[in-house]
Amino acid sequence: MLFANDTEEGLRSAAALVNTEDGEQLPDVGSLHRFARNWNWTGNLALDDAELDAVRHLRPRLRALWSGDEDYVVETVNALLREFNALPQLVRHDSWDYHIHAVPREAPLSARMAVEAAMAFVDLVRSRELSRLRLCASPDCGNVLVDLSKNRSRRFCESGCGNRAAVAAYRARLAERAGPA
Repeated sequence: MLFANDTEEGLRSAAALVNTEDGEQLPDVGSLHRFARNWNWTGNLALDDAELDAVRHLRPRLRALWSGDEDYVVETVNALLREFNALPQLVRHDSWDYHIHAVPREAPLSARMAVEAAMAFVDLVRSRELSRLRLCASPDCGNVLVDLSKNRSRRFCESGCGNRAAVAAYRARLAERAGPA
């Protein structure tokens, strides 16, 4: 583990949220509910069209963090923290030991997503680890990823791009060995 559990989870969930933009993977309130459940979002869930719209509008703001320089990331993170009146507190709930929440559990889901991502990015900036933010190396994929590996070697997102690249490379080696047909 490179960062605290809540930081790593915040980074992963922010990347997963950003990646729902491709092919609109949050087409309705039901898909937002499944996303929130899969990522263990607790607290208030309005699960209505307004909440869905707010979450969708958050995605491009978070996506921009993957391509911004340090000053841009800091400016955006600070703006998110101010916008949602973040006030970090240590909390313990469910199966989680003490960790940081910076908005109340009753805050709208989009606010909690924004602030949790911002707090995770605070740790990336402070530890000078923004280079762990990457775009998927697959040429036909626009997903983002967070490389939390110890050797900083992760290149592909979690949508199967790494497997497809490995299969393509294997087939290319087989074809090369077989020679001209």
